[in-house]
Amino acid sequence: MASSAFQRRGKRRFDDDEPSFVKRDRHRRSLPSEPGDDSTFGLPEGDRWSTWGQSVPTERGPRPYPSWLVTELAAVDTELGILKTGKEADVFLLRRNVPGTDRSCLLAAKRYRASEHKMFQRDGEYLEGLRVRESRMNRAMANRSAAGRSMIAIQWASAEFAALRELYQEGLPVPYPVQVLGTEILLEFIGDPDGTAAPRLAETRPDGPELARLWAQVVQALSAMARLGYAHGDMSAYNLLAWRGQLYIIDVPQLVDVIANPRGGHFLDRDAANVARWFAGRGLSGVSPDPAELAAVLRAEAGLQPDATGPW
Repeated sequence: MASSAFQRRGKRRFDDDEPSFVKRDRHRRSLPSEPGDDSTFGLPEGDRWSTWGQSVPTERGPRPYPSWLVTELAAVDTELGILKTGKEADVFLLRRNVPGTDRSCLLAAKRYRASEHKMFQRDGEYLEGLRVRESRMNRAMANRSAAGRSMIAIQWASAEFAALRELYQEGLPVPYPVQVLGTEILLEFIGDPDGTAAPRLAETRPDGPELARLWAQVVQALSAMARLGYAHGDMSAYNLLAWRGQLYIIDVPQLVDVIANPRGGHFLDRDAANVARWFAGRGLSGVSPDPAELAAVLRAEAGLQPDATGPW
């Protein structure tokens, strides 16, 4: 299921940089049934009916849909456990299958939370210049009311899905975005068929040649994003999956338009610094993972002027 995306297309400071992994099937949370229906009458197995039919075409991944993806309306979703907990979202492992057949796929379900948190960290600087049209919604989000927090959670989910969809279509190495529904994003699961998830880059210890190959992938991916006018905004070894020699970019709700955002160059510089320092700390040789050099490359790709005061 985890195919090559390029063929097909210091201190941890941020919330998503500090994931907490728990044993699968512990703290299991049941999936909701269809909206407005508290029963599971007629459900042959699993925790809920597939939500595929509830998402409109713009809330689904790019066509053509991958052959591994189960899109039958008769499918059911079964939660297999939690993959990662975070301060703003949790990621669960799901199996979507058609009962009585061999049609099945594993998905990662990322669910943003709202009511448990007074505010989403860092949203102001990332969403600068982005507003919804309704002034009432803007006020609710600014005041962090219960309704406002729910709106923010939905906006983060929608923003991340839209970002993944665009990056996937442009051939960048991201998991295939299956669908978004409210505060839940379903993604291609990167890992083994038995549910063993791909590790974060930060959890790996690649040797010299492999480290150099991974560095080349990082430079290529960040350069491609910069050419599109984007910075990841939170790039680090904790937001990259390493799987069978291939890196996958994850956690992109804060994707920054470096042209529209007045601090766009700053985000490019910070992404460059975070990854370059990680590779330098792992002893990458033969290629210099210099933060300033990478920042200059990314600014040039994005059409931005170099920062005369230094990239950070």
